[in-house]
Amino acid sequence: MVKKERASSPSAIEHWQTTSDSGALSQLGGKKTKNGCREILKLSFSPSQSSKDHDSSENDVIMKLKSGLGNQTREKSDNSQSFTYEPYGSVSLIGRRREMEDAVTAQLAFLTLVEEMSYVNNYDFFAVYDGHGGSRVAHACKDRLHHIVAREAEEMAVTWTVERKEGGGVDWEKVMLASFEKMDEEVNGVGMFALDRGAVSMKTMGSTAVVAVVGKEKIVVANCGDSRAVLCRGGVAVALSADHKPDRPDELERVEAAGGRVINWNGHRVLGVLATSRSIGDYYLKPFVISKPEVTVCERTDGDEFLILASDGLWDVVSNEVACQVVMRCLDGRMRRKCRGTVQEKRSHERKNGTHVAEAAAVLAEMATARGSKDNISVIVVGLRKRGGFFC
Repeated sequence: MVKKERASSPSAIEHWQTTSDSGALSQLGGKKTKNGCREILKLSFSPSQSSKDHDSSENDVIMKLKSGLGNQTREKSDNSQSFTYEPYGSVSLIGRRREMEDAVTAQLAFLTLVEEMSYVNNYDFFAVYDGHGGSRVAHACKDRLHHIVAREAEEMAVTWTVERKEGGGVDWEKVMLASFEKMDEEVNGVGMFALDRGAVSMKTMGSTAVVAVVGKEKIVVANCGDSRAVLCRGGVAVALSADHKPDRPDELERVEAAGGRVINWNGHRVLGVLATSRSIGDYYLKPFVISKPEVTVCERTDGDEFLILASDGLWDVVSNEVACQVVMRCLDGRMRRKCRGTVQEKRSHERKNGTHVAEAAAVLAEMATARGSKDNISVIVVGLRKRGGFFC
């Protein structure tokens, strides 16, 4: 158990809790410093405790920092003590908005498939959802989409096994297309998959969705909207998704072919309303705004270092290349965020092995805020570096 505290007036501390997927409890308390930054005052990990996420409604910048602890324990080379590897880190900031409409999901080992040659493969699920018109659709996606994806993949794997189709494995593009369609039906209150919890009020709400399914051999990215996934491979930024902006030539053509219009009203917007041409939800803007994702499947290589998923609150002010450079510097221990409290400073095993992905996510969010981002900011950094002959 790692625990470090700093004395402070209880009334000055704003406190919330979050739980990693392995059951380790992170407790954070923060207060606003003189320079306007949010200072982390307390952080503890206790595998024997559990807690639920608690959303803060503060109007100023609030940070939620999560570290995914996973199930992998690796021995330190200098003694017999072990540490738990952190495969991901995530941060969400309300930023300069009045409400927090983003949501993030990280589900480690959310899916296990027996693939060709009886090969067992575990997959992790990561996603950023950028809501608009309210947060309900983003949170519905956070609660449901990974379950839908897992079910679709399992059903396809069973079908392949029974029918012994040539080529084998899961067609991830079909899985994602079907999953996003069902998620869209749930939040829009139509079809057999409609949610039974006030779906009518959700018809004027929507959310982007950028999803990454990470296995030992491949990375699958599905994107719907203007959130983005960027892979760092051999030190080079590789975009695994393309933003669905209304003025993108092919998107503009599609919207107009459906009978809609793109109007430049404080930026290009579908019918002068929505600044993205694809989303989950937004029933009132169909058929112009669709939920069909674009899917990218790539094989993992020895040169893969990390994957960044983020909402446009980051990408509007930070380029793919700069984001990758920042994360590389953080993982190598050459950069830290400015607003630091008493979060455990001496994580020697993280520094030595370059796995401090939570720090990298926090630095990116802090950079976006410093550069004047006016939106909610959500970032997930997934570590991909190969260790001991195996991909993390």
